[in-house]
Formats: sequence, C-alpha cells, structure tokens
Amino acid sequence: MARLAGGVESFVAIMAMIAACVLQPGIYFAVNSPGGVVGATPEAAVATVSSWGFPVTTSDMAGLARQVGEQSLFSRTGGAPSLALGMAHIFAKGGGGQAILAFWYHFAIMFEALFILTVIDAGTRVGRFMLQDFLSHIYKPLGRTSWLPGVILTSALIVLAWGYFLYQGVRDPLGGINSLWPLFGIANQLLAAIALCVATTIFIKMHRARYLWITCIPLVWLITVTFTAACQKIFSSDPRIGFLAQADRLESVVESGVAAANLAEMQTLIFNARLDAMVCGIFLLLVTTILVDSFRIWVGILRGTREARVTEAPFVLSHLRPEEL
Repeated sequence: MARLAGGVESFVAIMAMIAACVLQPGIYFAVNSPGGVVGATPEAAVATVSSWGFPVTTSDMAGLARQVGEQSLFSRTGGAPSLALGMAHIFAKGGGGQAILAFWYHFAIMFEALFILTVIDAGTRVGRFMLQDFLSHIYKPLGRTSWLPGVILTSALIVLAWGYFLYQGVRDPLGGINSLWPLFGIANQLLAAIALCVATTIFIKMHRARYLWITCIPLVWLITVTFTAACQKIFSSDPRIGFLAQADRLESVVESGVAAANLAEMQTLIFNARLDAMVCGIFLLLVTTILVDSFRIWVGILRGTREARVTEAPFVLSHLRPEEL
C-alpha cells in the first residue's frame, strides 16, 4: 500500500505539471497568485500579472470562469483549480469540446478533493496510533486501540493539531497555501526519509546488508536535499526564502508605521512565518533523532553487539490455486 500511495502521489504530481503547462501563463498566474500579491480586484490582478510579462485580461478570466461554471477564478490558490483547469482542457480536446469543459473541471476538482481527504484520513489515523503509543508510557490504557476514551482523546488531539494549521492558513492574508505548502513539502520528504530508515533497519535485521544500497542511496539524497532546504527556509537571510528573515522584514515595516492600516494582517503574517520556522525546526529535530537512533541500531547489529530481532510479519505464500492467480 505504501508503494502504491507513493506511485499515485508521483502520478498526481506529473499530472499537475502537465496541467500547468497546458494553461496560458497569464491565466496560470492569475489563478494561483493570492490577492495580497497581485491585488484584490480583477483589474489589479490582471495588471500585475501582465506587468510580469504574461498578458491576461479580465474578459479572458471571466469567459473561462463561465465555461467551467465558476463565478471567478482569480486568486484560487492551492493548486486544485489550476490542476482541474488544465486537466479539463486536456479531456475536452479528447472529445466533446468546450461543451463538456465544466464537467471535466468539476470531475478533476472532485478527484483531487477525494485524494486530499483520503490522505488526511490516513494521516490522522497514523498520528493517532503514534500518539497512543507515546502516551502509553504515561498511562498504559491509552496505548490500547480498543479503549474508546483513549481513541477519542488522541483522535481529537490530532484533529485539533492539523485543524489549527488549517485555521492559520485560512487567516493568512496571502492565502493559506503560502504558509502551509513549504511545510508540507519538507514534511513529505522527511517522512520518506523515515520510511527509508525503517526499510534499512529491516534489511540489516534480516541479514540482507548487500541490498542496503537500495535504501541508503535515496536516503542520503533525501537527507542532503531536504535538510539543506529546511535550513535555508529557517535561516536564510533572504526574506523571499527564510521564514525568520521574512518575519523580521515585516516587523521592521510595522515598526516604521508604513503598514498602520494593515496592522492586523501584518501581525498575522509575522506570526505565521515564525510558526513555520518553529515547526520546521521541530521536524528537523525529530528526524535527526530518528536518524541517530537508527544509525546506532545499524552499527550495533552489524558489529554483533545488538540482537537482530525481526518483528515484521513473515511472508506467507498465497493459497490460491495456480489457475486463479
């Protein structure tokens, strides 16, 4: 299932890039740029995007919105609308023309919504299991997945945790995607690094050290790239990259009195940037802890000073008859 999920996620990423390439650049930026960057009105948005060298008009955007059954497509950040638009154009060219553009658009929106919901569902369940396992060291009944009070408590804590970040993203004047997307990208790749650590440990415990290159090469690549990117997102002096630098720049603007009219929005942006830096640092600390502990286990097993005890379920040959395979 993990391999299937990874394959589907990669497939969706490829689809998203193809869909982005199908759209005219002006339309793509008008859809994906938040109002805080390009302007709150359609006229301001098209003027800003056109000044970037990607001409687009309000009539173009209004006509496209009518074709897909939307009231407006300006500042629809998050990726779903642009993916749906691109896929709708591709499917419409395959048959039916512009008449079924709205159908394919809403079909793609539904597809992505279901994909996201299933990921949230799976992530919430995994988070609950991990939290229950952790809290069992404090109060053992909390570790039992059959104990209803423990299930309700840990489920509520996990939902409140990701719900808080969703709330902060909605309050972000630049659009929630600007706050949450960098964290999602970093967390996603660090999660892959943890999975590779687990696979490496299984290889070593099963005395399959000759296969370690299968997991260690991508693990080294992921750790190098993701840790570098995460450190840059936290400590880079460029406000366009670093969370802390961005917060400091916004704070200096507030102190100068230039943004007095938008003081509440500026304070929200400052808080979100520093929150992102803190959460990103926690991610790095947790994954570093897992890496160090995994390395300690690997060295101990390879040196013979630690027992190579395998707890994974053994492979069971299917009992289906050959003609049913």
